[in-house]
Amino acid sequence: MTCAPPRAPRISAALTTVDQLLAEGLADPADGPGLQAVAETFRIRLTPEMRAVAEAPGVAAQFVPTLAEAVIRPEELADPIGDHAFSPAPGLTHRYPDRVILAATQTCEVYCRFCFRRETVGSDGALSTPELDLALDHIRRHPAIWEVILTGGDPLSLSPRRVAALLARLAEIDHVQVIRFHTRVPVVAPERISEDLLAAFDIRPAVHLVLHTNHPDELTPAACAALRRLNRAGVPLLSQTVLLKGVNAEAAVLERLFRALVQNRVKPYYLHHCDLAKGTSHFRTTIAEGQAIMAQLRGRLSGMCLPTYVLDIPGGAGKVPIGPGYLAPGKGPGQYRVTDWQGRVHDYDDPRPADQCLADQ
Repeated sequence: MTCAPPRAPRISAALTTVDQLLAEGLADPADGPGLQAVAETFRIRLTPEMRAVAEAPGVAAQFVPTLAEAVIRPEELADPIGDHAFSPAPGLTHRYPDRVILAATQTCEVYCRFCFRRETVGSDGALSTPELDLALDHIRRHPAIWEVILTGGDPLSLSPRRVAALLARLAEIDHVQVIRFHTRVPVVAPERISEDLLAAFDIRPAVHLVLHTNHPDELTPAACAALRRLNRAGVPLLSQTVLLKGVNAEAAVLERLFRALVQNRVKPYYLHHCDLAKGTSHFRTTIAEGQAIMAQLRGRLSGMCLPTYVLDIPGGAGKVPIGPGYLAPGKGPGQYRVTDWQGRVHDYDDPRPADQCLADQ
């Protein structure tokens, strides 16, 4: 499967209110008052492209609010991955020595109900000129910064002119060698992948794009065409997916998604364990469930289709791989028990390096 079958769009503008969702039959009228309260906490936006496939439960669950969002568990956090704890300037997170996250805008084309930045996303637009100046000055003063990750919000919700202007300013900083966009736009608003935008990407720092997509039905014909335009412009494409109960927490669904991405020349990069954002407990699986799914996928997909299953440690300690373990200690030094993709266990003796063997002679 390369892309979802075409479906006729039913709306010409994004849905942004509970009343519009009710009119489209996407929400239960009995839940209306409760959903209004949810929407006051985290805004709604569903693009025409996603409305066209919102009959699929795995798509609708990502964008249509539910009363479950009003349930806040004690372990849930306003800033689950510690963005603010590592923020030296407005919109900037500097957690690792060689890269920074720059939230160029807090606006998105869609508002995902599981968003880990739901406390800030949607509240403001693009960074002001003084704020951006402070962020760029920090990047300029730290020559170890090799990569700038543009996120938000969604950086591609900005106009091509503003994207080009931002990229031009980053290109002036000699030690910035890679610019990475994290975006949903090619899938949720594929018409925004325009010739003007592609021209803006043709600059000295290598521009990479990481596509956020969670369900194979999101990959509409228009989305696949947008990915093709990016391919032809020479933009390397990766993807990130969040493991979500009620959306994709089944090996068969993720298999379809990852195969479709690779067929569209997108390398699956990360499968994120769902973060501890407020009001998202109904989306979360256990880590053990995620590991079991990844173990199933290893036997069903080639390595190029498999992302790394990761946990973003709460508080800002960074991402770590949490996939299933295939290697366990054996009976003695240098001995291991190795589990294959079918669950069979094998013994493996790790040969000593040649120089150690010579030393023993």
